[in-house]
Amino acid sequence: MCEDNTKRPENRNDISRYKKREQAFFLCFEALFTEADVDEIADNAGDARDEFLSDYAIDCAKGVAGHADVIDMKISSHLKAGWKISRISKVSLALLRVAVYEMLYMDDIPVSVSINEAVELSKKYTSEEDTAFINGVLGAVAKDL
Repeated sequence: MCEDNTKRPENRNDISRYKKREQAFFLCFEALFTEADVDEIADNAGDARDEFLSDYAIDCAKGVAGHADVIDMKISSHLKAGWKISRISKVSLALLRVAVYEMLYMDDIPVSVSINEAVELSKKYTSEEDTAFINGVLGAVAKDL
């Protein structure tokens, strides 16, 4: 059984794209607190929480890690004057990184979907103010594409 008392899918990839994206967000969030690589974080998540992670989540988190400098420059270029990426909450930063990664490197995902999913996840994990901030930054990034 899964945490929400639903039956575990037989294939770890038989979950919604939203859930896969949420898993990628969790991996990216955890990566902000450790020097471990994504595979190690994913293995630990599986061991500690009996959680299955989709291939998409792992691949996306690896992509974020591999392109972090470019992603962070893109985010930073759309912050208000005087703001630095270090001022962004870790939850918001992880959400932004996943969405910007998708926007820049995943041609099969429409930009509007990446923005919408990030906003929906932010409604679940952050404040209204952070949700508006995430939406604003992602909207500005989208205009540059």
